[in-house]
Amino acid sequence: MVQTLVPFDENLPAWEQAFYAFLAEKERRSGSMRTVDAYSRMLQRFFGTLGKTPEQVTGPDVFAFAHGIGPSGRKPAAITIGARLACVSSFYRFLMRMKIVESNPCDQLERPRVSPAPPRGLSADEIRRLLAVVPDSPSGLRDRAIVITLALTGRRRSEVLDMTAASISRDGGLFYTYRGKGGKQGKRELPRPALDAIETALAAWGKSLETMAPAESLWPSAASNGRGLTSGTFYTNLRRYMKNAGLPPAGVHILRHAAAKLRRDVGESVEDVSRFLDHSSLATTTVYLRRLEGQEDKSWGAVAAAIGV
Repeated sequence: MVQTLVPFDENLPAWEQAFYAFLAEKERRSGSMRTVDAYSRMLQRFFGTLGKTPEQVTGPDVFAFAHGIGPSGRKPAAITIGARLACVSSFYRFLMRMKIVESNPCDQLERPRVSPAPPRGLSADEIRRLLAVVPDSPSGLRDRAIVITLALTGRRRSEVLDMTAASISRDGGLFYTYRGKGGKQGKRELPRPALDAIETALAAWGKSLETMAPAESLWPSAASNGRGLTSGTFYTNLRRYMKNAGLPPAGVHILRHAAAKLRRDVGESVEDVSRFLDHSSLATTTVYLRRLEGQEDKSWGAVAAAIGV
């Protein structure tokens, strides 16, 4: 169940009932409460500020919201405008499927062009530098275990941070289970160094896999009331570690980039990396790796010689 939902009220208008159904479907498909919370906040701010029901909303209404000053007080960047439009449009597509509205006001609007920052994967040396600055405190050992698990498994942030004691099994080998993109369930071999780091971190918190409740998070946190480390807290910690290691600031996803890059560095094929990342197609992986690695130019030397430079 989506955490942002309130108890169902059949007296609510159909579109408000659909709002909660939309969030529940979004959580089931994405597997990310972070995405659901972001969509919930945006939609509540949009309709709450506008004071209109969905069938009354026009394209200009959506345009004003997407391009308007938000809670931060700053003019929105192109990526923020795109995210707002995507959120509202996604909700309207759901309402159309439910036959609550007949059209999507976002169809009248042009999406801003966003130039994504080039992805960068950490090298093996950079990951060693990162791990070297993580303290040996219980929280540090936990964060170290998360970094190692992300780098060795290539899983997404939510797929690792949502892991519980029940996620690890030794039935016929050492495995971990995860909920991937689109709600797909996966089961993979757990690299032994990741397990060693997890067990060391749990011991520092006075815990062990053998005695933990199945639903207990693998990543203890004193401030989480037993629910485990939050995504936001780990992101903040990682940014601090990156700074202390003398590395450029980056988000958690850089460790997935690193995992893919390091697999290629040790000789894995594009097909192997595609399976490793759970990409839906080989083309996706090819683009992903090309952006990470760059494309080799084997002819520039001959051209340079021809023009005398």
